[in-house]
Amino acid sequence: MKDAYLPGHGNAGYRVTHYHLTLDYRPASGRLGGRVQIYAIAGADLAGFALDFGGMRTNRVLVDGQPAARYTHNGEKLRVRPAVPIVAGSSFEVDVRYTGTPKPIRTREWGELGWDTLSDGALVASQPIGAPSWFPCNDKPSDKASYLISVTTPTPYTVVANGELVSRRVGAGSTTWVYHQPAPTAAYLVSVQIGQYQPINVAQAPIMQRAAVPARLAGRFEHDFGRQPAMVTEFARLFGPYPFGEYTVVVTDDELDVPVEAQGMSIFGANHVDGLRTYERLVAHELAHQWFGNSVTIADWRHIWLNEGFAKYAEWLWSECSGGEPATIKATRARSRLAGLPQDLVLADPGVKYLFDDRVYQRGALTLQALRTAMGDARFFELLRAWTAEHRHGVVTTDQFVALAQRHTQVPLTDLFEAWLRKPALPPARVA
Repeated sequence: MKDAYLPGHGNAGYRVTHYHLTLDYRPASGRLGGRVQIYAIAGADLAGFALDFGGMRTNRVLVDGQPAARYTHNGEKLRVRPAVPIVAGSSFEVDVRYTGTPKPIRTREWGELGWDTLSDGALVASQPIGAPSWFPCNDKPSDKASYLISVTTPTPYTVVANGELVSRRVGAGSTTWVYHQPAPTAAYLVSVQIGQYQPINVAQAPIMQRAAVPARLAGRFEHDFGRQPAMVTEFARLFGPYPFGEYTVVVTDDELDVPVEAQGMSIFGANHVDGLRTYERLVAHELAHQWFGNSVTIADWRHIWLNEGFAKYAEWLWSECSGGEPATIKATRARSRLAGLPQDLVLADPGVKYLFDDRVYQRGALTLQALRTAMGDARFFELLRAWTAEHRHGVVTTDQFVALAQRHTQVPLTDLFEAWLRKPALPPARVA
């Protein structure tokens, strides 16, 4: 099924179960040599299929070990015709080798996405359509798979990727880092971070928390992220158990406009670490995405408020839990700001133009505050824990959340959701 907003991304006819990425990256030249082995299951008889892939050169394509009868790589699609048609229901393997200098995908709405070079290293920030900038994939959020990622780069550099570091092999001048992410992961949430970083063990409980930080920022980082372990504990109480094996924070030596979440990882710029905890709300926001967006992933981009509204509300909850302003005060202030902005956004269907508009974040959080007020704290947080448990590592829609919420209370919620999700006008203050 194609994404309603981004129909050019993602491909029908199959689903991917696993990606094995083998990369060799040279920071001095920006050159990337890549191999991806894709394990998939056909949903229909396939005489051919397509992968999303950007501007690098495709050197070879095998299907089930045999050279493809034909492949073409034009624009952002790699189209493959296997030597033998694939039968519906059967498993198949695609092996693609490629080389080039990866460049981010330029978009009118969101700037540059995907693989990007730093002053000394590289980062990946793919949301929503940047993954094809560095590997062939089925680039739609609903097609989640496990990953094994191997990256070879000069030895002074540290590599951080999704999942657990399972091996690090040091060779003559280069080191190969291998990471395994067994949990189903959307392609846009797969990330590789390369830089000259100092490793930091943040905490071992309630889950392993690590960081990779420029040495010059280590002291500031330890202060600014000092309450992250308590944040993990509090969010686990409110949202349910942390959904992955560990959590890693990367701080680049460059400035970033905004932090970025990846599965089991968040990436911050040097400008977000000032030694004053100025950006602690963003620490909460990116951490909350591990539950809302990464484990529980939207079926398509129409439902973006289920990611961003929940992460914004987590900022308010952390403020409330840590002795700052309660969520009610945050909500009042947010509503006042929204009241002065155009009332032309429908939260449940904001459109491509407004996908990451701040009103999606703020109005999404206000929707949850209104729901909490209507349901009461006990049932509201019971709902959030049920949401993350029932859809752990799955994909979701707004309608599913609305239905689950109503099952958790006898209070009628139809008018509340209609006002906040389906109509552009900001509901009256009493509704919040």
